[in-house]
Amino acid sequence: MSVAHGLLGLAIACALWNVVAGILICIELGQRGVKINYVFIKALMPWYAHRYKSITLQETGKVGPLFYHWIISINAALVTAIAGIVALRM
Repeated sequence: MSVAHGLLGLAIACALWNVVAGILICIELGQRGVKINYVFIKALMPWYAHRYKSITLQETGKVGPLFYHWIISINAALVTAIAGIVALRM
């Protein structure tokens, strides 16, 4: 197995991590009374994540941990996918 395939596998794992974090954010928002549109959830997920951030910041004075999971996982997926594609080209 090459480094490129390992990086692409890591990108897939990060994407799955992002999906789980997004689902947990939607569950938390639903418990707080925010209506979730499941038809357009992928398009509205950035809005939901920032809404979760603002709600938890108002409630506790700190940003909720799921927001950081969502941000870090999507950025890690992007970086590792690009690195994997570059490694495949070499």
